[in-house]
Amino acid sequence: MITLRLDPRLEQQLNYTAKNLGLTKSELIRKSLVDYFKKIETKSAWESGQDLFGKYSSGRNDLASNRKELLKNKLQAKRK
Repeated sequence: MITLRLDPRLEQQLNYTAKNLGLTKSELIRKSLVDYFKKIETKSAWESGQDLFGKYSSGRNDLASNRKELLKNKLQAKRK
């Protein structure tokens, strides 16, 4: 059980919305909390960067597997 203090304006909005939706105030608050918790769930690393992965493609598919040799060649080329 939770007791909640609301300012008059927020309480008025709660009453109005609950009445219009045909819900009790408790039902409306419960549904609102469930929606809020779904919204703020922590995203996985994949979900957070999904729109960025593969965005700047080099066209090469061996960068991860040959990274050490590619880096070595790049550094040697800078020294020349």
